Amino acid sequence: MTRPLNVLVLCTGNSARSILGEALFNHLGAGRIRAFSAGSQPSGKVNPVALETLEKHGIPLPEARSKSWDEFAAPGAPEIDYIFTVCASAAGEACPIWPGHPATAHWGIADPAHVEPMEARGEAFEVAYRQLRARIEAFLALPLETMSADEVKAAARKIHEAAE
Repeated sequence: MTRPLNVLVLCTGNSARSILGEALFNHLGAGRIRAFSAGSQPSGKVNPVALETLEKHGIPLPEARSKSWDEFAAPGAPEIDYIFTVCASAAGEACPIWPGHPATAHWGIADPAHVEPMEARGEAFEVAYRQLRARIEAFLALPLETMSADEVKAAARKIHEAAE
């Protein structure tokens, strides 16, 4: 058996969308994927509504923590195969040099963490969850183990465009 494919989901604060993405990739990837999340400017805490949303869908992530993307560029970090940015600011920032030069794609998802009024925030997290889940399911349906990095990037871009 080959090692699982490692996915890193990036956002600025690593408190909401990237946390949802990490949990969904791990859950839906069922051992084929090992996912992580990080932020360029981590908030230091996971948004509780993100955890509530995951719990509601039967995907608990008790070990979730907001962390810097520097952890994944450091010596000894897992070799990342695919990186997904889920917010525009992280996609536009100068990223660390990732060991192994993983394939990257941008899947912009609206930030549910700052939706006002507060009563609407739960639904915003549900929308982000559904959008990420649809993209991740489509991505996992690909024969990733036999595709080149360029083919994966093109496919990931098409998945995002089709979901818009």
